[in-house]
Parts: sequence; C-alpha cells; structure tokens
Amino acid sequence: MSLEENFAKLEEAVEKLEAEDISLEESFRIYKEGMELLRQCNTDIDKVEKQVLLLNETGELEEFA
Repeated sequence: MSLEENFAKLEEAVEKLEAEDISLEESFRIYKEGMELLRQCNTDIDKVEKQVLLLNETGELEEFA
C-alpha cells in the first residue's frame, strides 16, 4: 500500500477507537493493526527522506544523508 493509503487506514483506526460502543478486545486488535501501519509509514518516510536531494556548494545534486 502507498503511504497515503496507510495514513487513511490509520485515520479509520482512530475513528473506530474513538467509538463509544467498541469492545476492549476490538480496541486491542485495532490498536495493534494501527501500530503496524505506523511502523510501515515510518519505514516509507525514511526511504523518501533518503531520496531527497540537496544542492551542494557547486550547484550539483547530492543524495540527502
């Protein structure tokens, strides 16, 4: 899934967790899924950050470290 799709699923998880009629078991299941999605989002963001390019002093592009 894309980063945007993962963020959308995280939003859905938060909405479900905020529901008043959710059971404790369901809360734990959704929380666990949300934490896995969050881990994947962090991994995807790290990959993107490493691909960001910076201009060096001579005007050439260098990979962001």
